[in-house]
Amino acid sequence: MRRVRTTVPLAFPLALVLATGVLGTFFDRATEIYFINSLVSVSMVVALYVFVGNSGVLSFGHMSFVAVGAWTAGVLSVPVEEKPATMPSLFGFLGDSTVGNIPSLLLAALVGGVFALVAGLPLMRLSGLAAGIATFAVLEITNNILRYYEKIGPGLNVFSSVPETTDLQQAAIGAAVAILVAFGYQVSRFGRQLRAARDDAPAARAVGISVYRQRLIAFALSGALAGFAGGLYVHFLPISVDAVYLDLTFLTLAMLVVGGMTSLWGAVVGALAVSGLDSVLAEAENGLGGIDLPAGSRTIVVGALMALVLILRPEGITGGREVRLGPLLRSRSQKEGAA
Repeated sequence: MRRVRTTVPLAFPLALVLATGVLGTFFDRATEIYFINSLVSVSMVVALYVFVGNSGVLSFGHMSFVAVGAWTAGVLSVPVEEKPATMPSLFGFLGDSTVGNIPSLLLAALVGGVFALVAGLPLMRLSGLAAGIATFAVLEITNNILRYYEKIGPGLNVFSSVPETTDLQQAAIGAAVAILVAFGYQVSRFGRQLRAARDDAPAARAVGISVYRQRLIAFALSGALAGFAGGLYVHFLPISVDAVYLDLTFLTLAMLVVGGMTSLWGAVVGALAVSGLDSVLAEAENGLGGIDLPAGSRTIVVGALMALVLILRPEGITGGREVRLGPLLRSRSQKEGAA
């Protein structure tokens, strides 16, 4: 029974992702794209949750790891013969090599994790507003490097010739992998220590927990998952550097806040709910059932939703809690007793 109770918080997010993947198969390709985008968003938001949810430190810089992962997977998976036409200024080893889909995703995760580790060495000593501003600085620096340094990518141009291998199945598997890693971390000794430091940092230090070390571990792991999500994203559709910048930063933070940033269940629910709303609004901006919203309405509505949730339910729609077996069993017992 104890093992069952431990795995329930994992089973529900996985079941929700699986249900989303299965549901997407009943629609045409135009609609299926929205389901794929939702599942890729789950990977991004879960990556953000691993650090923000467990540490309590807000990060505005995680899109930099997504971007680095996307650039890694994108540059390495473009066929060698097509690179001179689209990325003529690449470093020699980047221009002369090509890898397959799975190796590109693994390399994206590796590069994202290493980048997060290096960036986190000085940043994880900060807390509060200072940490948030510092992570935003990382995003700005990364965006400008990828934008103008064409030896490592297409620069301002859209990534082209990247194999579009992120279909519904791969997006669902990718989201499931991110959930498994995040769950494994949060139930580990490292995850428990970081949450203890989040709840009471002085008490955690008093019992020998290194807050800096635990934050750095979570930041690096979160960066690896974000890089992996970036690899899925670049294999999903052609993107430019602006696609992994401020708009996506705001959207993923909104997903985490709306769902409940202190639980894995909240991260998954928020990602799917806000992504679904964003997809409907995108269709409405192009004309949907007689509704023709002005451009930019998506951002306004999502921003208003996030503000409303923060006002009415600060812990998110899931209350920032995982799904537990105990309340479910008590509810069932009460119903049986009433009958």
